[in-house]
Amino acid sequence: AMAKLILLFLKFLVVFCSVQAVFEDQVGKFDWRQQFVGNVRFAHFDNQIQSSKKILVATDKNVFAAINTRTGDLFWRHVDKNGPEGNIDALLLQGQDAVMLVGNGRLLRSWEVNFGGLNWEVVLDSGSFQSASLVGQQEHVRYVAVLKKTAISLHYLSNGHQKWIENLPESDMVDYQSVYSDDTGEVFVLGLVPNSEITVVVYSLDDGEILKQVTPWLSDLQSSCSVIGKGMLTCVDSDSLSLNILDLHSHSQMNQISLQSIGLEISPDFRPVLVSSQPNAARSPLSEFFLQTGPDQHVLLQLNKGQILTIRDFKPAMLVSFATTGEKTVVAVMSPKNKTVSGTICGQYDYLYQWFSNCGIINLFSAETGRRLLDTTLIFTMDPNGGNPERVGLRLSLSTCHHKTRQLYVQVFLKKDDSVGYRVMVQTEDHQLTFIQQPGRVMWTREEALSDVVTMEMVDLPLTATQAELEGEFGKKADGLMSMVLKRLSSQLILLQAWASHLWKLFYDARKPRSQVKNEVTIENLSRDEFNLQKMMVMVTASGKLFGIDSKTGTIVWKHYLENVPSSAAFNLMVQRTTAHFPHPPQCTLLIKDKDTGLATLHVFNPIYGKKSHITPPLLPQPILQSMLLPLMDQDYAKVLLLVDDQYKVSTFPSTKNVLQQLQEVASSIFFFLVDANQGRLSGYRLRTDLSTELIWEVVIPTEVQKIVAVKGKKANEHVHSQGRVMGDRSVLYKYLNPNLLALVTESTDQHQERSFVGIILIDGITGRIIHEAVQRKARGPVHIVHSENWVVYEYWSTKSRRVEFSVIELYEGMELYNSTVFSSLDRPFAPQVLQQSYIFPSAISAMEATLTEKGITSRHLLIGLPSGGILSLPKMFLDPRRPEIVSEQSREENLIPYAPELPIRTEWYINYNQSVSRVRGIHTVPSGLESTCLVVAYGLDIYQTRVYPSKQFDVLKDDYDYMLISSVLLALFFATMISKRLAEVKLLNRAWR
Repeated sequence: AMAKLILLFLKFLVVFCSVQAVFEDQVGKFDWRQQFVGNVRFAHFDNQIQSSKKILVATDKNVFAAINTRTGDLFWRHVDKNGPEGNIDALLLQGQDAVMLVGNGRLLRSWEVNFGGLNWEVVLDSGSFQSASLVGQQEHVRYVAVLKKTAISLHYLSNGHQKWIENLPESDMVDYQSVYSDDTGEVFVLGLVPNSEITVVVYSLDDGEILKQVTPWLSDLQSSCSVIGKGMLTCVDSDSLSLNILDLHSHSQMNQISLQSIGLEISPDFRPVLVSSQPNAARSPLSEFFLQTGPDQHVLLQLNKGQILTIRDFKPAMLVSFATTGEKTVVAVMSPKNKTVSGTICGQYDYLYQWFSNCGIINLFSAETGRRLLDTTLIFTMDPNGGNPERVGLRLSLSTCHHKTRQLYVQVFLKKDDSVGYRVMVQTEDHQLTFIQQPGRVMWTREEALSDVVTMEMVDLPLTATQAELEGEFGKKADGLMSMVLKRLSSQLILLQAWASHLWKLFYDARKPRSQVKNEVTIENLSRDEFNLQKMMVMVTASGKLFGIDSKTGTIVWKHYLENVPSSAAFNLMVQRTTAHFPHPPQCTLLIKDKDTGLATLHVFNPIYGKKSHITPPLLPQPILQSMLLPLMDQDYAKVLLLVDDQYKVSTFPSTKNVLQQLQEVASSIFFFLVDANQGRLSGYRLRTDLSTELIWEVVIPTEVQKIVAVKGKKANEHVHSQGRVMGDRSVLYKYLNPNLLALVTESTDQHQERSFVGIILIDGITGRIIHEAVQRKARGPVHIVHSENWVVYEYWSTKSRRVEFSVIELYEGMELYNSTVFSSLDRPFAPQVLQQSYIFPSAISAMEATLTEKGITSRHLLIGLPSGGILSLPKMFLDPRRPEIVSEQSREENLIPYAPELPIRTEWYINYNQSVSRVRGIHTVPSGLESTCLVVAYGLDIYQTRVYPSKQFDVLKDDYDYMLISSVLLALFFATMISKRLAEVKLLNRAWR
């Protein structure tokens, strides 16, 4: 028994000793994560509890979350499926339950909003979703009605069970759009017959029986309708300029009231819009409503016994909204301010789109009387680097789903003195959420544009002022020896002062509590660190907003919004000049290309400060087919950007005489390729001396059989440390290092499982020569590929085995190197040796990239983003096509792992431990000043930045390195050496006297 206990203890000891983890003091030291939700489509304040601090949001990224109104942080977040299956169609709030329709009405869910738990979920019948509404009033809400294209169903709010489902009459002719219900025991479905009439179908709440069907005539097809008061359907007719009112309960004839008879005038060429007034879906609709009579004019009206009363005319009024607290209902009116208010200079607004440039004012008014509530003025200034508030859809009724573009959300509450206070959340067109507290203090902002990053670059930070002072000695001609000595002495004095101030700051901060020590990152204190580990992350988002983010802390240093960017834009970010060319500032160029038209524009800016460059980029009147950076520089050390238009004409930026002269000299060595995926054509071109282009080769893929999905080359900043690979018998197998090699990936257009395939073709980009091609049969995409050095790794889905598989291709020249000094694609008589092997991977993959270091000495790892949120660092040695099936002495000498088809996933390979990154779309790697360290940024719905050490930190001392011990040992050895030396001298002297 004692032996068994000892054996069990040893087993536990072995297990604990083999576990690797991130220590608590290392969490957040070299990495950070930022979580986002996306562009908000629905938002509800949790008003059930007066002290509630959350706002519930549903976004276009299929995310349902609760945001803390005090700090802007997330209480909880649920990320649904990507794509139409997880699309959130409607969000209704009743008490502490949130009812949600997902996936075009496929799922009906109920969430508990305090902790974000799922109450229940039911699967609905198929059909195109139209609308949803809570059935009942206030505390007596028991059902939820779901309206689809051809049917309506009623479900219990407590468990989601279906009470009844009924077909909609004549659904092929009538477009049913919304559903309404009150406490009368009836459910009203409102539809529109094209070119003729409105249809109202009344269902019984108990059994779904059709009670009545009314079709009042209506002339205007684009009328704005809503239910006002106690079941009064109100529509505004743009042709006759009148309000049409129908009592849904009595079903009498529609009452028509002319707008001119009540003193309303409509702006020329403007269609009036009706704004409904339901502050809560579980409350009765108010009798008050807004009518927008002009681009900047709203009129508050009241429906009283079939008559329309004008309460107040608001001009200018850009956005309006209704809010409630207790039994008091108010209206919030946002208007622009064009003069100085409280020291804030407000900008002008656009008359057509009702947007604000910089500043706005919000006031509260009583919904019943139109009287402005005292002390409710809120003055706020929008971010000058952001976008304008998005245009409001103006259908603010919470009982329908036609208010998806609403971007002004108001929370009203009663203060201790019974006065009304409020907060607002504004979403601008650049997807920034701003939460404003009365009287105008911005409590927090969330940059939700970062949930959709499309491309990024990492730029080295500039030198410090003292380092720049030293660099200035070598960049300018000195007047003489004495002036150079004086300049060096002054530089050393500046360095001494900077070092003394740094020591004083360390001593001063050491006396403070850690919570009070602030290391804020600003533009003023940005500077390059000793090992170049801190960089500037330049991110481009799909909304057209640019960000400069500090890689060490994740702080947004600068941001800039590009207006008038098309929704179908593609971005290409290029670093034309780095910070290495002092005193010239760094320069980035962003190519913005419309996918539909091909037309492009250039935006040139400083990546460190975000300022637009004074250099005017050229106008691009022709569609652009290709853009690339050349290894040529102008007189200011900016790389030359080559642009090819649809007429195959070449233009450069910058386009000075010096650049054109250099380009003509090296034109014969400049080659480029064009990809036309629609026609399945890959074409190679060369540049002539007169800067015209010449087609030299072409590869055509039959589009009826397969399609081109990706063309991947090698990174320009990649360095290869070793030309060969030492074999077990001490011979060298030389790598095929072709810098012009392209990897072309194709997929089968046949959707049949037995005939689907994935193909890869390796093509020389200079000659068009096909180096190697391979086909994976019974496979389909999406395909993720990494192309580096002499190997290509790609991943696909095997339809035969129903699993994810990897395939790796390595190219070698053989045991003899054809040309050890220079590589030329035009002088390659021998085809390379190709080795290929496939593996099984136990998980799906979202993104894949390889690590990158400064000199290429460090071992390579594959960084794999998983749908589960993990980022895996897989050693490239596991994807080696030379892994032997039978172990030999030579394979042991090479440290080759015996071949096994299954690739493992070890827990310690996750570089983000428990910091899950949702929906990873891309992984960006960049080398640092340390050869052992690679900087990694994973972006998707979240952003995660960290450092990886593929070969461990062989060039850095550990954090727990015992400096005292080594210093003591060295000091003891020094004194021992001196004493021994003295004793040896005395001994030799005594020996000489003998």
